[in-house]
Amino acid sequence: MQSFDLIVVGAGAAGLFCAGMAGQGGLRVLLLDHAEKIAEKIRISGGGRCNFTNREASPANFLSENPHFCRSALARYSAQDFIGLVKRHGIGFHEKHKGQLFCDDSSEQIIQMLLRECEAGGVQRWQPCTVADVRPLGNGDFELDSSAGPLRTRRLVIATGGLSIPKIGASDWGLRLAERLGHRIVTPRPALVPLTFSAEDWAPFVELAGLSLPVYVSTGSSKQRGRFHEDLLFTHRGLSGPAILQISSYWQEGQALSLDLAPDTDLGQALLQAKSRSRKQLGNELADILPNRLAQAWLSRLGLSPSKPIAEAKDKELQELADKLQAWSLSPNGSEGWRKAEVMRGGVDTRDLSSQSLESKKLPGLHFIGEVVDVTGWLGGYNFQWAWSSAAACATAALAERGGV
Repeated sequence: MQSFDLIVVGAGAAGLFCAGMAGQGGLRVLLLDHAEKIAEKIRISGGGRCNFTNREASPANFLSENPHFCRSALARYSAQDFIGLVKRHGIGFHEKHKGQLFCDDSSEQIIQMLLRECEAGGVQRWQPCTVADVRPLGNGDFELDSSAGPLRTRRLVIATGGLSIPKIGASDWGLRLAERLGHRIVTPRPALVPLTFSAEDWAPFVELAGLSLPVYVSTGSSKQRGRFHEDLLFTHRGLSGPAILQISSYWQEGQALSLDLAPDTDLGQALLQAKSRSRKQLGNELADILPNRLAQAWLSRLGLSPSKPIAEAKDKELQELADKLQAWSLSPNGSEGWRKAEVMRGGVDTRDLSSQSLESKKLPGLHFIGEVVDVTGWLGGYNFQWAWSSAAACATAALAERGGV
């Protein structure tokens, strides 16, 4: 039976980073993953350029049943720390939008950087390698039945990710293990995912598929309410784009979305002013503010003639039109699910973990890091930052116990 100081199950962003840091600190580390390919989620992220962090990352950009849980890890390993690592490896990057950082070249650069970090720490990586069972031995050690033989470790790190994008190997193994070993689970659900509507409700908007525009979108209770100013994309089945991906993490079944299709504009005032000075048709005037196809669709939906001169429109009609467009309430019937979700919301309940070390309060020596934990970031590099920060917290704790830091 082979023995290690630390075994990491899951060779994604969090697992690779934790293994490399622990190995460089002097621990004998083994990294396992059931997939043949390494870090596929990193590879496909950011359109192949990996949105690897966000300059503005703070606890306010994360959702959890315990929103304060992520504070400690994020404070002790920040976006600036990871940016420093990227620079040391000579990887060019750029800021695209609202603090989002992307590789200039390819996400493969981040994968290779993490592999070099693991090599520098002498990390052994077995892939593909599955784990059939994990047994706590009672003395603080763990025994694993792996497809490569029995293993023993002082510390076990679960970095198996979430349930999103099953075609690249997503698995509920980490969640099932956590539950079997006595940990509570916050019900997983798709997040950062397009939302769908019933065919009947969406019929008037199918023809708008492909249309994009900036909006305000909001939903949620007063306790956990999301509001974002981002681009909205109409699809054949519903809504997508950054605005919807963001709000999907807050949206609950049965809730309505509220959309302002003319953000930062007092549409009622603009239409009334146009009425007093313009000779244009109503449809043309509205198309100066909204995309033409959207303007025409809404006028048709409200029974207003696009060819009617705006000067002949009633003030009440114009105000009602403005109110509908700036407070469009609509209720999704679901989402595109795990297939299209970028991340998982929910996971191992943070009440059962230390915020300092991500160590289990139920079983000392067992850690959960990354997406498998009930901490979910906004769209824009935040989930990768949680991977780096939670991995660093775990590795630092393991090294401290061994006198490595």
